[in-house]
This record gives sequence, structure tokens and C-alpha cells, in this order.
Amino acid sequence: MRKRISSHPQRESPSANTGWLDLEALARVEVTSEDAAHPIESALLPIGATGWRAQSPGEQTIRLLFEAPQRLRRIRLLFREEKEARTQEFVLRWSPTGDGSSRDVVRQQYHFSPSGATEELEEYRVELEDVAALELTIIPNLSGGSYASLAQLRLAGSGE
Repeated sequence: MRKRISSHPQRESPSANTGWLDLEALARVEVTSEDAAHPIESALLPIGATGWRAQSPGEQTIRLLFEAPQRLRRIRLLFREEKEARTQEFVLRWSPTGDGSSRDVVRQQYHFSPSGATEELEEYRVELEDVAALELTIIPNLSGGSYASLAQLRLAGSGE
């Protein structure tokens, strides 16, 4: 039995009311680039408001490596672009336990326009078992340039 007596109230777990996994406790993250003013934690954790942004332009990858294999049932991705018109592509892949190969979940393109489409919210219902890694590759502009960004990434497990 584990017991803890604390005079400080515990911060509410991300999964307490939402069903979202506590990525801070369950995984470590790798990114190919990160703007210090927009760290990856602000896209992965519920307290984040600004989201993640790459420090350098071009294709970027965010990789979640789970401490223990996970069952995933729902994936939410939120992208925002309010300044420039561009066509973005992203690929979401997962890797099972003990298997070095990755498998595509989805590959999608989306056109952002400051005068209209400034937000892309994608929510996927999935049946993924024994997920050891989840990888999101973003090509921020198929024409080149542009900085990759991600406003939010949330994952739900077996309870959802």
C-alpha cells in the first residue's frame, strides 16, 4: 500500500475529468527543433496556452516515447495559423512494442488562410495496442519555408 500525506493540494491529474492521458508521467518527448518561447510542453500539457513552435523552418518531428506500452483509443491534434496562407502536411505514426517499424495512422494536408481557415482540429478514434512510440511529422508549408507549430496534442487510452 502506498500512502502520502501532503500539506499541499495535489494538482489535478489531466485524466481526472477529461480522459486524456497524463503524458508528463507516461512518456518522454523528443523534438527536432524548439523555440524557447513555445516549448513542446505547452502543446502536450493541459496548462499550456501558446503551443509548440519550431525554432527553425522546414519539416519537424515530435516523438513521444512511452515508459510502458499504451493502449490508445483517441488522438486529438490542434493546429493554428493566423498569419500566413500555407498548405501543411502532417503524418502521424505509431510503433508497437518490440517492433522497430512504424505504422501510419493518418497522413493529411490542410490549407490555412488568415482570412478564413486559421484552425485545424482533428480527432481520431483508433484501436492501437501496445504503443511504444507515437510520432508526428509536420511539413509546415509544401512550398517551403514556414515554421512548424502545434497548438495541442492529446491522447486518450482504454477508458475512452
